[in-house]
Amino acid sequence: MFGAIGKILKITDLRQRLFFTLMFIFIARIGAHIPLPGINPVPLRLFFADQISSAKGGGLIGLYNMFTGGALLKGAVFGLGIMPYISASIIMQLLGVVMPSLARMQTEGDVGRQKVAMYTRYLTVAICAVQALLLTAALANYPGKLFANFDPARYGDIVIAQHSLFFSTSIFYLTAGTMILVWIGDQISQKGIGGGVSLLIVVGILSSFPRSVTQFVQFFASGVARHGNLTITAAMVVGMVALLLLVIVSMVAMTQGQRKIPVQHANRGMTNRRVYRGANTFLPLKINYSGVMPIIFGNALLLFPQQIFAYLGGATGVQFFQSIAFHLSQGALVYYFLYAMLIFAFSYLWVAMMFHPQQVAEDLRKSGSYILGVRPGNATAQFLDFTMTRLTFAGAIFLTAIAVFPDFLYFSIHIPYGVALLFGGTGTLITVGVLLEMMKQVETYLLQRNYDGLLKYPGGRKKSQKISGSLEKSELRILLLFLLFPVVLVALGLVACFLRH
Repeated sequence: MFGAIGKILKITDLRQRLFFTLMFIFIARIGAHIPLPGINPVPLRLFFADQISSAKGGGLIGLYNMFTGGALLKGAVFGLGIMPYISASIIMQLLGVVMPSLARMQTEGDVGRQKVAMYTRYLTVAICAVQALLLTAALANYPGKLFANFDPARYGDIVIAQHSLFFSTSIFYLTAGTMILVWIGDQISQKGIGGGVSLLIVVGILSSFPRSVTQFVQFFASGVARHGNLTITAAMVVGMVALLLLVIVSMVAMTQGQRKIPVQHANRGMTNRRVYRGANTFLPLKINYSGVMPIIFGNALLLFPQQIFAYLGGATGVQFFQSIAFHLSQGALVYYFLYAMLIFAFSYLWVAMMFHPQQVAEDLRKSGSYILGVRPGNATAQFLDFTMTRLTFAGAIFLTAIAVFPDFLYFSIHIPYGVALLFGGTGTLITVGVLLEMMKQVETYLLQRNYDGLLKYPGGRKKSQKISGSLEKSELRILLLFLLFPVVLVALGLVACFLRH
């Protein structure tokens, strides 16, 4: 591990990129702790502490707070986070499917991409203004409706300044904070390591990692589960750590898993007295093509009606509304059935919008390439559509299992919800995917400069062989390198707690 770090620091360009990335991440974390003028973040912190420890993470607001790195519960200037930009990017992608002019703009090279990026930023400003207005109005006038079960008499007032002045300043600060994060993400992507926007989301998710580790240690050091009579043994501690490793390994396998379709390229004939023969390559089709988007969409669509029926039941006292709200909440069988159906539906919908087998088949035909054993044209498109349908089914099952597994641990073993989220869910899946891409980029930098890469390979293979296959064969070892740090933290925490008791 230390040898890999030394290799990174030896390369001037890579070292500068690493320090540049760390500097801007530090700036982003500072902005997540600067409160808005006129806001008292203490009531929010107390409320979310109760929600995370005793309930289910705060619902949709808790999910949004996770993506902002805790900035929302602190009432910080970066309280909206990078999510308005993500929403604007998704909207632009969806509009590209139904608007031919925007679709042509996306395929016009760098000029077209720059125009789309400019329109995306304009849309981000508009989304930030609307979200900031609604958020500030709810914080000032209706905190109990924004955060379910929030009682101002118990926790205190969130807004302590004059409301008109608070609205005018907070909308400006929140919008400016999100645009600063967008600029930071662009700078990291151009001059740093990894995707800037994705890395900012991962840093926000990892900001809650020390608290989750602390809860993990306290839970197993207590000897008995908090909500039951389950006795904690050393074998159970080892089993939970092994389960954590198994879950992350499965995430890596499914995130990087792909079906390689063999493609044969036609002979190019003789050029400059040299004969260019056809080559065999692969067309990679990812198993989890839609990523984490189906989980986010499914969670959001279920939380909105649940909150509406809960408000109706509380306001009218009608048992029917309260019963529907109960069955749409976490822990109910109907909730998980609908959740799984929505994940499957959005997985296929995302693939249908983003993967176009007819266009891929046409591109292969124009380049003189074909899939072995499949006729060019419509037969190729049908083959790709059939293959992608089966892969999407496997990916949807995986996403459903990952999304439901933290709830299973929470309701069956009574593990604190903050700890259960380590074993799956949206945040862990995003973190694993982004860190793997970042490690691949670092590995590429090392290999381009005739280094052995981050990992050593048995058998003394030549560098030319290593460059061609190292990125695929070293993924499991890269994963184990990443897992070494949290495992050591958990082990040290357990030793410290047992020594204290």
